[in-house]
Amino acid sequence: MENCIFCKIIKREIPSTIVYEDEKVLAFNDIQPVAPIHVLIVPKQHIESVKKLTEKNASILMDIHLAANKIAEKLGISDKGYRLINNCGPDAGQTVLHLHYHLLGGKDLGPKII
Repeated sequence: MENCIFCKIIKREIPSTIVYEDEKVLAFNDIQPVAPIHVLIVPKQHIESVKKLTEKNASILMDIHLAANKIAEKLGISDKGYRLINNCGPDAGQTVLHLHYHLLGGKDLGPKII
């Protein structure tokens, strides 16, 4: 996608602090963190949101979740736990139209989501 900020990060047109990368997924630190650890996990293929998943591309969810486990391990939060959040659509707070997950951790996040 031409004007997608996450696509530009994937192409290295915009700098970011990358914490994980494989052939299908890129993960980088959020520039406005809400927790001590706040990483965005994005597929390298542009998919607008969960609503745009199909039988052909839905396997990316497995790749994202496996990447989340590796990232949590790498950042030392896998034993304590972390939160994995996806916002789907404007009413849910999705501001970038590229499928992405927020991995949050590094402190007790409590039981409430909002």
